[in-house]
Amino acid sequence: MPKIRLENLIKRYGNVEVLHGIDLEMADNEFTVLVGPSGCGKSTTLRMIAGLEDVSEGEIYVDEKPISHLEPKDRDLAMVFQDYALYPHMNVAQNISFALRLAKRPKSEIESKVRDVAATVGLTEFLDRKPGALSGGQRQRVAMARALAKDSSMFLFDEPLSNLDAKLRGQMRAELALMSQRVQKNMIYVTHDQIEAMTLADRIVVMHGGYIQQQGTPKELFQRPVNKFVAGFLGMPPMNFLEGVIEERSNGVYVKGDGFDLRLEPEKAAGAKSHSSKEVTLGIRPSDLKYDPDVAAEDALQLDIMVSEYIGAQSVLLCQCGSAKVMVELNSDVPVSFGQSLTFAVNTNGVHLFDRQSEVAL
Repeated sequence: MPKIRLENLIKRYGNVEVLHGIDLEMADNEFTVLVGPSGCGKSTTLRMIAGLEDVSEGEIYVDEKPISHLEPKDRDLAMVFQDYALYPHMNVAQNISFALRLAKRPKSEIESKVRDVAATVGLTEFLDRKPGALSGGQRQRVAMARALAKDSSMFLFDEPLSNLDAKLRGQMRAELALMSQRVQKNMIYVTHDQIEAMTLADRIVVMHGGYIQQQGTPKELFQRPVNKFVAGFLGMPPMNFLEGVIEERSNGVYVKGDGFDLRLEPEKAAGAKSHSSKEVTLGIRPSDLKYDPDVAAEDALQLDIMVSEYIGAQSVLLCQCGSAKVMVELNSDVPVSFGQSLTFAVNTNGVHLFDRQSEVAL
């Protein structure tokens, strides 16, 4: 499989620059997910790789060969879009085989390929049906099968699950993960859904404002975000942010703010002490807060319960900490009520500190 490399990729629409020098390398057989909010440049990047958008500056390399001058049909890729773009008058088998029939492949080869890809995505029993007789998830699988039938070296996915309901998205995520293991191709996947990114990717590329903020494995980005944006974007419920100041005391280093006074563990304390500015943003994930009425005050947050959302085994609490709102994941067996004040131990190993001005992680 080819290695894909983007070098100083810039995209302008008139005088407006929307991509600001993207540098990115995607390894063989890697499932790369471009993720970020609307308008961050992820779909534009994908469309430039596909040849659907012109490159303003920079170059796209596949196995060190520049391809930005090539037409989409000459780039050895297949693409799956947000809308299924199926031919309503053709049945599933005809939709899957359309590109092969255009290429005038032998009939036996077409039939064999259709059977293989239909089995891969679980469509064997639906080959004679037309798209109108299929569910949304089945139609999206037809679109994926059509892409797989081309046997390209690269597969590009532009938010393929965003039109599906929540339950079906979960099922399709699992099917996509299994498909990527079986197919062993370069896959580049665009989404605004961080859950899709975390569950599918070998490597996540977080984009914002036309820049790459950070790239790495899901675990690396979740545990070691380089800035406040990445920290807040990945994880559900999202990370809590509290503004505070660093204070050195005889018994340790603390971060103090409105409604909290938290002692830092030694590694975090060393980073905080060496930082020139004492004004920081404290980041704590909801999963790093544990109900513990007996914990020492300097290792805990005292939170006033505002809302409790029961979601089965867990409840998600919206709480007040000084003037800030804080979310907590709590075992749903713990009884809570509106207005109650509870003590939550903080997993200080999971605490993150960011410079308040630059928002860069300390």
